[in-house]
Amino acid sequence: MEIIAMGDAALMDGFALLGIQTYVGQSNEVINQVLQDLKHNKKRALVFVQQDLMDADIPMLSRLRNGGGSILICAIPQLDQARNFRPEVEQLIGRVMGQHMLEGSHER
Repeated sequence: MEIIAMGDAALMDGFALLGIQTYVGQSNEVINQVLQDLKHNKKRALVFVQQDLMDADIPMLSRLRNGGGSILICAIPQLDQARNFRPEVEQLIGRVMGQHMLEGSHER
């Protein structure tokens, strides 16, 4: 399984220190091509994508998020927005297991 992170330099530094392949400050076209290559080569991957890129016009990102499969896309917040960030998976956990499973998870 490949682990990849995409976003701004400051955010990607931590991922790079962990030995994770990073794409720093890349254009939407480059990100789209990387994701297309993963899909085309039938790779299993965990891809961390900075939150603002999740809302960008990146067709393959939208397809992978909505289509499921062997590539898991996980949003991560920009550094200045980390405290208020709530990942989409929280809603799923709340629906499946109940909101009580999330109680206290935001205390830091």
